[in-house]
Amino acid sequence: MNTSTTSLSKRRLILGAGAAAVLGLAGCAAPPSPPATGQPPRARLRLIGESRFAHRLQFQGSTVGGLSGMDYDPAGDLYYLISDDSSSINPARFYTARIALGMDSLGAPELLGVATLRQADGSAYPSAMRGGQVPDPEAIRWRAASNTLLWTSEGHAPTGTAPWLRETRPDGGFVREFSLPAMFNFQAGAGPRGNLTLEGLTLAPDGQTAWIAMENALLQDGPVPSVQAPGGPCRFTQIDLASGKALRQIAYVPDAIPRAPVPPTAFADNGVAEILMLDAERMLVLERAYVTGSGNSLRLYLIDTRQAGDTLELPALRPGAYQPAGKTLLADFSAFTGPGAGPRLKQLDNTEGMSWGPVLPNGRRSLMFISDDNFSPRQISQWLAFEFLD
Repeated sequence: MNTSTTSLSKRRLILGAGAAAVLGLAGCAAPPSPPATGQPPRARLRLIGESRFAHRLQFQGSTVGGLSGMDYDPAGDLYYLISDDSSSINPARFYTARIALGMDSLGAPELLGVATLRQADGSAYPSAMRGGQVPDPEAIRWRAASNTLLWTSEGHAPTGTAPWLRETRPDGGFVREFSLPAMFNFQAGAGPRGNLTLEGLTLAPDGQTAWIAMENALLQDGPVPSVQAPGGPCRFTQIDLASGKALRQIAYVPDAIPRAPVPPTAFADNGVAEILMLDAERMLVLERAYVTGSGNSLRLYLIDTRQAGDTLELPALRPGAYQPAGKTLLADFSAFTGPGAGPRLKQLDNTEGMSWGPVLPNGRRSLMFISDDNFSPRQISQWLAFEFLD
């Protein structure tokens, strides 16, 4: 989510998301839930290390920040990092970077290049001040088979710019736009909520399909999460990359907001920040919450896409009319903060990007995360590296 503008949902910049306190474990909202054991689940991640970009780092004529999505190209040992700057500071863009990774160490990130995202006519995307197709980049994925990148935009409700999934070349040049289901267009009384749309994107291991994920429910599908109750179902849609057609869709129910804000009337939220395929059928889902007075909460879940019903033809998701994906908690990031053995984090921030990294010397996969600092001095561009203990 791009939280650098002035709408109510642009909350972390306004409310100071860099609060030091971190939230505790959030409950599992969607059936089937794992049986209660009285014990916290074993974390499936081991923290390797943390690194950061300097605040408002200047690089090749651009201001670095708002890093909302990331992906890794193993052939080039190269990361792609997309900024959610809606062309308000610099034209919409993505960066390439490298970072040294060991079993117990993470080096400083090294930026290699920046590419301006281009429209079909070759021009850069405009800012809201200029109108037109205003972008809100959120997720990016490397497509090795075609040497291209897929990226999502949350759209821009005030100008009626719909969310999109587009393909670009490594130099930022436009390749194509995918035709998404009409339910994702902004409409009166239906469709997505502004700034709560296409937050997640992942590719299947065979590279033939992609999944796009909503941050929160469509208006007709249910409410946003509250402290008392989980949110309405988020739609995850599978896209065939050859034909561009939507193949199927599943529902995922985000947790309730983990803790009441302080004061109780202050802002708090929770939603899906990113998705990532574990294998052909199983998917990792990152939920990110912000609670005034407590800060950010991050929880990583595992779902099996085969165990959820197809919702693609359902205009509204009424309770009892669909089967959501069951979810298993893999890690609550609060486990990596505070006192304890091994590397520890002093702060969790507005983490929105997630990707696989290099295979570690022991044969296990590394899992990377990047946070969106909203270009705010009260937040950080935080790069986290974990060993995935599958």
